[in-house]
Amino acid sequence: MSRPALPPWLAHALRAQRGPVPWSAVVRGALAAGPLLLAAVLLDRTSLGVVAAIAAMLAGINDRPGSRRAAVRRLGVPALAGAGGMLVGTYAGEHLGAVALTFLLTGVGLFAGGISAVGPVASGAGTQLLVASAIGAGMPVPEAGWLRALAFLAGAGWLLALRLVLPTPGGTVGDFRFDGERDAVAAVYDAIADLLDAAGSDEGTARRAALTAALDHAQDALAGPRLRRYASSSAERRLHAQYAAALPLAEAATALAWAGEAVTERAAEGPRRLAAAVRENTHTGPLPAPNRSAPALRALDDALLRAAEAFDQGKGGDLHTRRRTAKTLFRIAFGVGGREYGLRVALCFGASAAVAQALHHARWYGQHEHWYWLPATAVFLVKPDLGPLASRVLNRAAGTVLGAVAFAGFAAVLPRPEGLIALVAVSGALIPVATRHFAAQTAVVTVLVLALVMVGGEPQASAGRIGETLLACAIVLIVGHLPMPGQRAGGVRARLTAAGSAAHAYLAHVLRESRAPMAAPDSRATRWTLRREAYRTLAEARTAIALAAAELPALARHSEGADEVVDTLERLVDATTACAVHLDDSGHLSTGDREQLAELLDELARDRERTGLRLPELPLAV
Repeated sequence: MSRPALPPWLAHALRAQRGPVPWSAVVRGALAAGPLLLAAVLLDRTSLGVVAAIAAMLAGINDRPGSRRAAVRRLGVPALAGAGGMLVGTYAGEHLGAVALTFLLTGVGLFAGGISAVGPVASGAGTQLLVASAIGAGMPVPEAGWLRALAFLAGAGWLLALRLVLPTPGGTVGDFRFDGERDAVAAVYDAIADLLDAAGSDEGTARRAALTAALDHAQDALAGPRLRRYASSSAERRLHAQYAAALPLAEAATALAWAGEAVTERAAEGPRRLAAAVRENTHTGPLPAPNRSAPALRALDDALLRAAEAFDQGKGGDLHTRRRTAKTLFRIAFGVGGREYGLRVALCFGASAAVAQALHHARWYGQHEHWYWLPATAVFLVKPDLGPLASRVLNRAAGTVLGAVAFAGFAAVLPRPEGLIALVAVSGALIPVATRHFAAQTAVVTVLVLALVMVGGEPQASAGRIGETLLACAIVLIVGHLPMPGQRAGGVRARLTAAGSAAHAYLAHVLRESRAPMAAPDSRATRWTLRREAYRTLAEARTAIALAAAELPALARHSEGADEVVDTLERLVDATTACAVHLDDSGHLSTGDREQLAELLDELARDRERTGLRLPELPLAV
């Protein structure tokens, strides 16, 4: 007899990520907050050390696997936002009354919530902006606001410096700088080989999604900030060429998987050899003999030959990314998804700040002055991209209770301040591992923050921390279920709209190519850029739908049917890719290709009508 399935909101709360221990991130965590706090104590600037350690802790939460180049944006942008929040919060807390301060923090929440809809880095920036503004307004620190902001920047900057300077085990083959880029590009070729192995099987869709994720990761790893616009070294140009050479291979492999026919094992051997060449920084060596019995196989063989040539020459290559303009970013932040996101964050942040100040002025805290804990906790609970609401609330409550009880035991036996500083260092080392589950991360962060508070001169506050967390959970649960202006599930709808628009642009370009005699090289490069954009936006929509589906039923029902729409869009983009490969081979689209596209467009129109989701029309004559 099978066990009854858990409801999605509970199953998500119990789910944890898996993978090897990121030892390099563990070392960075141990060398970040703890040593910063120790240096500040020795210099008799403990309060600034607490601020710097908090910044290092927040940066440690964002310190995920990837390249050094990507880490500059992932850690640096949120740090700048946090420093700005510290500055605003400090001066607002000093010069505004409780009511005016509440309205200001609510406005900050509206802005931070809106920009969080732009993407993961913007979401991290919004989180640190809110947390730092609450801490700046409520933490009793004697230093001026500009000095606190500099301390915050110094704390996050220290962890970023460690990320840039310390070597990554296994990531220094050929060039010290490329710790994550080379593995990311090699993973693309491995994913292509896996997709070819799965062609004609039920695993084809999952393998194609894994290829999309690998391409997204490699694109992000290589597209980070540089001093110059173009690749500035032979090793970097070689990596760019190797990434660009993977795109036609990925296109051909997707077309083979879409055809639903199995291919020989020899087809995957070439991409695997290319993956090894990238990872070990060596030449490709001999590639398997061609098999040119079908258009997609001919495209695969041609792409392998071009890849071998690109590997040998290493002249660089376009990353095929489309830069989003300021107008596009503004539309995302203040569109339907950003407005709903921002309004909910603003209400939670403002309400928690109002309640916290009321309790603070009523002396509910006793000797404790940290009213900022309540709004800062609400920030992590209300952020939709951190997981479904019920899952976040359950894990936050459980993790806080566990961390507070554990800290109470540590505080009873550890010497002060040296024992507490060591506890901060150990907690910082555990954060990269604890990020696999929100409850574990909350428990570790709770221990670290309580230790910082005690080093800063305040009494043990485990009981107050539990009470404020439970109160924040109640506020966020209430606000999270309040009706909002406009349609619900705005984030899902915005992601679907972006995916539909990208699919439209990709299909329109392929159809234009079909009306031209031969596709020019720049036209083909544009096609690859549009295909990358289509698959990336589809992956983002799929993630948003999965999170929405794991909400409580009252919220999950607003996004019902969205998964069917994204399934149809994915099949449309897969079919468009197969058509593009056939077009390169024969110079025209067959009747079967056009009928297939027309059927998928009709199905998409029916999905749109049935679910009521607003998607861009695709009135294309195919």
